[in-house]
Amino acid sequence: GFDTHNGCMALHTSDWCMTKGSVMDGTKKVVVDVVTLPGERGDEGKISGLGFPGLFLNQLSDRCFSPDGKFILTSTQWGSVLRVVSISVDDGSVTPIKFDMRDGDNRDEAEPSQQFLCFTEDGGAIVTQSECNYPTMLGSLPSTFLENIEGGISSQVLAELPPAATSSFSSLSSSGSCFKAGSGYSYKIMNILPEQGDVKVDVSSILLLPDDAGDEKLPLIVVPHGGPHSATPTTFVPSYGYLCQHGRYAVLHVNFRGSTGFGQAALESLAGSAGTQDVLDVVAATRAAIDTGLIDPGRVGICGGSHGGFLAAHLSGQHPDLFKVASMRNPCINIASMVTATDIPDWCYVETLGLGKYEWDNFRAPSKEENDKMWDNSPIAHLQNVKAPTLVALGMKDRRVPPSQGLEYFHSLRAKNLPTKLLVYEDCDHAIDRVVSEADFWINTKQWFDKHL
Repeated sequence: GFDTHNGCMALHTSDWCMTKGSVMDGTKKVVVDVVTLPGERGDEGKISGLGFPGLFLNQLSDRCFSPDGKFILTSTQWGSVLRVVSISVDDGSVTPIKFDMRDGDNRDEAEPSQQFLCFTEDGGAIVTQSECNYPTMLGSLPSTFLENIEGGISSQVLAELPPAATSSFSSLSSSGSCFKAGSGYSYKIMNILPEQGDVKVDVSSILLLPDDAGDEKLPLIVVPHGGPHSATPTTFVPSYGYLCQHGRYAVLHVNFRGSTGFGQAALESLAGSAGTQDVLDVVAATRAAIDTGLIDPGRVGICGGSHGGFLAAHLSGQHPDLFKVASMRNPCINIASMVTATDIPDWCYVETLGLGKYEWDNFRAPSKEENDKMWDNSPIAHLQNVKAPTLVALGMKDRRVPPSQGLEYFHSLRAKNLPTKLLVYEDCDHAIDRVVSEADFWINTKQWFDKHL
């Protein structure tokens, strides 16, 4: 496993003895090894300027082998997108499968996220495609697609899914819906090379922009993801579409170093430096967005959950003149007080002290020196600098980041006489993803930014 809960995968094959029911001796083979830095293998193309970063996936499909057994198809995180790739069982070469279910005009800069589901009986493939402003489409590739994987493949749309699950009794399912796929807002990927840190790998961000802004300088909501070893891809998420299209906010998703999809070295570089390296990466990405000339530098807010909430609180404290308003859900605030109350104490050790610092077979409370380091890496250490009006949302059944973390922050901010609001969801856990609760949080978040930003 990974100390970091996630990481770059290696792909191995072996021959299976049907009579013995075991792997045949001497047949294990490394097909694709762990990739340290993007493009280091040198044999694959680039996506959004990024060379192949390694395989970042949870599992292979049950039907992942091509009919002739020569290729494995899977989906992998490749920078800020999800892509379908073909892997040669013979030599381990990895090739992106090029198709676009929205093929047409003005698609040269599009970076859709795509996923492989399975092979069909005739050798075709069932796939999905989504974009920040376009909900998931289900489609198919023809049985001949592996013969021309680099030249652009025709695809057929089988179904277009709605932006949100609705019933026949919901007004959202009517033809008069205010959402039109592919319109209302656009997106683009931005890459910058960080100045600090030993591992120099692009910090990639996805910038969402409402249509028809003209010369208007837009307010910006910066959204670092949780995890921290996950990533935000170019997929459709209704809540961010709501903020962008209906709130008229630019939205910036930041895949800081430590995210999946950028090689193992960048992912592991965050261990031991949470609260410093990730903070600097988000600030650099934010300033790059401002430098486009599209953003009002005096109207920048921060929003995030879990580790994203951890970063929202950090950025409010470390850069109070840049981030003027904050909204966070189930944020980690004080690692020193969280370590003995969370269901992932290893996170507290690894992200603050570094790789190999957690004793998996012998849990113990941290020493005084370790406790001090956990405090130093926590947002609570910068509380005295916070000036941002702050919305805090808590799932009271959260075992990952105990609600006491957010309550500690809420009461500390109130003691500073800062505008602060607490949302409590009694039946929610870490995700706050029950339909009513999720909708309530995002409506409150938009209203909070409307009022204070």
